[in-house]
Amino acid sequence: MASTKLGTSTLRINRLGLGCMGMSEFYGESDEQQSIETLHAAIDLGVNFFDTADMYGSGHNEELIGKAFAGKWNQVVLATKFGFLRDEKGGFAGLDCSPAHIKEACEASLKLLNTDVIDLYYAHRVDPNVPIEETVGAMKGLVDTGKVRYIGLSEASSEELQKASREATITALQTEYSMWSRDVEEDILATCRELNIGFVAYSPLGRGFLTGAITSRDSLEENDFRLNGPRFQEDTLEKNKVFLQLIENIGKEKGITSAQVALAWVLNQGEDIFPIPGTRKISRLKENLAALEVSFSEAELADIRANLPTAEGGRY
Repeated sequence: MASTKLGTSTLRINRLGLGCMGMSEFYGESDEQQSIETLHAAIDLGVNFFDTADMYGSGHNEELIGKAFAGKWNQVVLATKFGFLRDEKGGFAGLDCSPAHIKEACEASLKLLNTDVIDLYYAHRVDPNVPIEETVGAMKGLVDTGKVRYIGLSEASSEELQKASREATITALQTEYSMWSRDVEEDILATCRELNIGFVAYSPLGRGFLTGAITSRDSLEENDFRLNGPRFQEDTLEKNKVFLQLIENIGKEKGITSAQVALAWVLNQGEDIFPIPGTRKISRLKENLAALEVSFSEAELADIRANLPTAEGGRY
């Protein structure tokens, strides 16, 4: 699989990575052995970019990846994140991007991952109580000591990216981007391109909705966090089905699945955009990877954009 350099770094990653969050929580029950088999299959299929965070499963996701990638670290580029705090019951306990916490979080992640260095280390969110210059300065310190290779931010604004870039080189920004979440097109994508920051698009399948697999709230398990999402309430879910009809029609014309339409659309927005759809199943992984072979003409892209509706409900 072809690889592309991420930002100004020496990291070469494939255009389509794998988000690992759902292997530990948020999207209903998961099977650890199935997840490990999917991670191994991803490597065999040419995927080399994997995304996790210390808060996914309160550390379980990093531990899972450490187990799956033992002896395989030379084949992968791993991104993980710090910032969100969890309590003993798994609830959210705040956000901490202070220099002291960053050092502790990094050491904890390295231990769970059972590795010596993190390829790409993100601040999961910008902490409103800590100047971003202090956060990024502490992250740069991890690079200087060899704990981290490159640093990134998640869900940062254009202004925050500018401030952070004056403190250290920001390799990547990770933010939601899909056919129904296009906020970044207002200014963030342009800022990333101006500063040569790679853009990593999470939830490119609209948390599964754009695949057509979620037709009602009954499609989701009781412990699925999407049930709390504004776009997955009964009224908004019904209104957002206008996306499904559009995507299904495109899929029929191209002879591809709805998931492949949604992923190919993001991929076709620029070679500096790296989607990281999540899945626990090898069959879905293969389906997603086939989107790399889908191209749209300029006329097709213009037609799709002219017909894209606006999503009902906020992202969170």
